[in-house]
Amino acid sequence: MAVFLVIVAGGVVRMTQSGMGCPDWPRCFGMWVPPTDASQLPANYESYLKQQDIDHTFNVFHTWTEYINRLLGALLGLLLLVQFAWSLKYWKTDRKIIWLCLGLLILTGIQGWLGKRVVDANLATVKITTHMLVAILIAAIALTIIHHLSPGKLFINKKLRNITFVTLGLVIVQIIFGTAVREQIDEISKAMGYENRGNWISKLDNVFYVHRSFSLVVAAFCLYVFFQFKKSGIRLLSTPLILISVFSEIVLGIIMANFDIPAIAQPLHLLFSTVLFVALYNNWLKTVA
Repeated sequence: MAVFLVIVAGGVVRMTQSGMGCPDWPRCFGMWVPPTDASQLPANYESYLKQQDIDHTFNVFHTWTEYINRLLGALLGLLLLVQFAWSLKYWKTDRKIIWLCLGLLILTGIQGWLGKRVVDANLATVKITTHMLVAILIAAIALTIIHHLSPGKLFINKKLRNITFVTLGLVIVQIIFGTAVREQIDEISKAMGYENRGNWISKLDNVFYVHRSFSLVVAAFCLYVFFQFKKSGIRLLSTPLILISVFSEIVLGIIMANFDIPAIAQPLHLLFSTVLFVALYNNWLKTVA
């Protein structure tokens, strides 16, 4: 749950254009507790902005939106540290749990470092995409730990396992296309002063059309996986989430493309793509060759 909360918080940061609300990292304007008014800014606050291509006007909403996102990330890190300490009790019985917990803790630390790199690079597009992919990997490892601790009933079905694995790969490719579109939207919206939202889509290049067309392929594979699991009689709570997520992604994509990219649709689109990945991954874990 904490992992999803951090992912959604990151989506809200992107939705509200708050990515550079704190121009330095890990502090914010050189302070551990950000200001709530321009009068509280340090005398040398411009020094934190000189490397950033952003509006130098202080915006308390952007600052605190970004800072809360960082606090949630720090909270996740603390929870994972506690989890790793707890996992040490398996040293003599199941060290795989320890290595998974350690890997999750390290990867979360890397994610924090990537967050710093994103800020230092003024929201560089490649770093944003990497940031998103690492977040998905964190969710996958967290689910793997849960599965390893409590696998429940497993189902022998090589066909389902293989097609689910292929579908997972397609979803990851689609997420990469989606982050590329999002990065272009960020650049276009900034160039247009975050106004005239109705014109943003028309200024996208071919990656948007690839993303839109490829979504049909991904949806077809996801629906096939859903119906094959239903047909096989394998009952998993994550199976309905596949259908719900695909339907939600399609509806949100249509809304964004035809209704001037409503701000709320962006984090929801991100959330359901992550839920779709996790649901498919859980189904893959529950099947064995």
